[in-house]
Amino acid sequence: MSETTRRFRILLADDHVTVRHGLKLLIDGQADMTVVAEASDGAAALQLAAQHRPDIVVMDVSMPGMNGLVATQTLRKTLPSVAVVTLTRHADDAYLQELLRAGASGYVLKQSAPTELLQAIRAVGAGGHYVDSSLTGRLTAGFLGREGRGPGRSGATITERETEVLRLIASGYSNKEIASHLDLSVKTVEAHKANAMRKLDLTSRIDIVNYAILQGWLHSA
Repeated sequence: MSETTRRFRILLADDHVTVRHGLKLLIDGQADMTVVAEASDGAAALQLAAQHRPDIVVMDVSMPGMNGLVATQTLRKTLPSVAVVTLTRHADDAYLQELLRAGASGYVLKQSAPTELLQAIRAVGAGGHYVDSSLTGRLTAGFLGREGRGPGRSGATITERETEVLRLIASGYSNKEIASHLDLSVKTVEAHKANAMRKLDLTSRIDIVNYAILQGWLHSA
């Protein structure tokens, strides 16, 4: 992003003042980012998001009152244009899966290097997804351990058009948006999606996102 391009407007949601202060210094130190508001819990995050309309909310999971998971679910329903990057100490797969289902576009561990968060913000700001690099190995192992049916294990291949459709789905685009982008009908997009998912043994949007991460599609978004 060039100096003349507008900055990503970011809202920080974390109940620890010291953590928020550190994040603000880190983010405001980037030429393409700025913090527009800070919240100490999920309810305040929703209120401030409605007021400031940020591009991205960096959301802690464990907060008093309304936690980050509920806040993410609510935010994605009320302000779908606002993306969420989860920032947490929880490295369990269960947390990752739940936050992705809730609509988070990024998942970063607090114990990781600051560059992970910056990469996540830029990837999500560009319309993609990002999962902390320390977790992608586990995602790979999870796929390969699914009773031998994981993507790549079966040797299945998909067409170039099916690949394009999956990439756009993983980046958060709707079938209608994909149809417009690729100059196809919505029914044709749905057919490509169904064919690709059948060939790769994918059963949900979460599977598509995880597959895209393993292919390296989303980190380069």
